[in-house]
Amino acid sequence: MNMNMPYRPAHTGPLETRMRTNAKTTTSPSNLTSVTDHPPRQLIIAAYVGTAFLAALALYLVMNSVINWGRITLDDLRYGRPRTMHLEGFVGHEAGSGTPTRFLAMNLSRQVVVLEVPGGDPASVRSFAGPYLFGAGEDLTPVVIALRDMDRDNFPDLLINVRNETIVYLNKEGTFRLPTPEEQAGMLREQ
Repeated sequence: MNMNMPYRPAHTGPLETRMRTNAKTTTSPSNLTSVTDHPPRQLIIAAYVGTAFLAALALYLVMNSVINWGRITLDDLRYGRPRTMHLEGFVGHEAGSGTPTRFLAMNLSRQVVVLEVPGGDPASVRSFAGPYLFGAGEDLTPVVIALRDMDRDNFPDLLINVRNETIVYLNKEGTFRLPTPEEQAGMLREQ
């Protein structure tokens, strides 16, 4: 190899040609670009903040989905599909049979329905239509029932709880019915 001859690679690609061209034409300091130039500090901070925001948003959406899935799965295990709850108790409708009255509360395609089987006698089943539920996913809302004496007449009344709203059916004259406005006012005064 001759030391007097300049080195030329066998293949000159576009990058090498560009580098040689830039090296020949870049003579003034204003044309020189420093290798240490970086984007402005504000741009870097904005990129970090934007990335952190997107990561937090993604984490929120994932956690919200996981929590919602867990709630629905727990309700599936507890209430089944359609959402159903069973309760039994002595409410005075047993007609001396000694068997408690059974209640079955259901959310049937967004319609709340409660069935009463007085004294375990399937021939005397009574049904009570509750509210119709509006909104997406309301067919999966559980219906919770309880027995409690709300009007202090020593007969347990039927309480239907849907989405933290309680509907009271008073135990009057051998059946359950919604309270009159006067009875509602009396129950509110007693509370």
